Amino acid sequence: MIDVEIFFSSLKNSGVDFFTGVPDSLLKDICAYITDNTDADNHIIAANEGNAISLGTGYHLATKKVPLIYLQNSGLGNAINPILSLADPDVYSIPMILLIGWRGEPNVKDEPQHLKQGKVTTDLLDTMKIPYEILSSEMNSHEADLVVKKMVKNSIDLNAPCALLVKKATFNSYQLRFEKKFQRDLCREEVIDTIIEEVKADDILVSTTGVASRELFEIREKKSQGHKKDFLTVGGMGHASQIALGISLFKKNRMVFCIDGDGALLMHMGALAINANNAGGNFNHIVINNSAHDSVGGQPTVGDKVDITGLAMSSGYLWAKKVTTKEKLIKLINQMRDFKGPALLEVQVKKGFRKDLGRPTISPLDNKYSFMEFLEK
Repeated sequence: MIDVEIFFSSLKNSGVDFFTGVPDSLLKDICAYITDNTDADNHIIAANEGNAISLGTGYHLATKKVPLIYLQNSGLGNAINPILSLADPDVYSIPMILLIGWRGEPNVKDEPQHLKQGKVTTDLLDTMKIPYEILSSEMNSHEADLVVKKMVKNSIDLNAPCALLVKKATFNSYQLRFEKKFQRDLCREEVIDTIIEEVKADDILVSTTGVASRELFEIREKKSQGHKKDFLTVGGMGHASQIALGISLFKKNRMVFCIDGDGALLMHMGALAINANNAGGNFNHIVINNSAHDSVGGQPTVGDKVDITGLAMSSGYLWAKKVTTKEKLIKLINQMRDFKGPALLEVQVKKGFRKDLGRPTISPLDNKYSFMEFLEK
């Protein structure tokens, strides 16, 4: 197992002292250590992985130094375009280290949304001609130090991206010490339960990836309600509202509710403008804002600094409100439903979720087919 403190020192000793990326559960310990031990100018949690590549590019242009970009392998999809059209040796030739969490590694149990990405991760890196080394729990900190030095040197020599592919349980545990504290009464699970109670029998729910879909699934299980009314967006972070928009446009006689998160919203914020200028009166967008990437270690977002309702209104939503209490939540869910949108409701909640929270026990395909059957009614 690799010690996060020693690994961080290895990077710093190799001249890597700027960090940006999108948090990942396999990287949560090293990301937490970076957060606690790097000043704000040298560590920026990006909106998405493509933005992180671009931030790293700007850093190199300004300093001639090598940045580190951290991401889950599912984020390679967001990163491929700027890697190949900016950082690649055939374009601007930008050295950088990609620290990639290897979800869905072949022959390692993982969730369905990670399996395909896990199978093709090394093929993608090979196709993009990105040299990589694998870090695992079988390595010690000294071995990892040698790999870091080698890959940073390679990146500098090649003037190109190089990658460190991180297997499950590679780093020792490290708990984030300096967390933002908010005085908020609601929790996300309570909010989702309230939404379920307030929507009508034929209303359609689309939930964002991560903890929100897991909580929605378990609440339905507890209530013995089945899952046909819910599309659980287990992958594709940041795209749930566009799925909801697509459904709403072709099911105009049904109310559609998208249960979104602040991290997901920020990842593809341009969707706000597309939603607002294409949706009809049946589109309802509920953003649960805990100002954190809760499902991958609790790293902070800028959700506490962004005026989400203001963004919605300036994008063209016709109704946007913010709520912090259950009583007002109940009132505003019904108000937004009656308003005939496009409407957005921001619900501010505290960070965290139950330690015993499970995962959906139905497959994505089963979810898809039962949901489509519900849409036909």
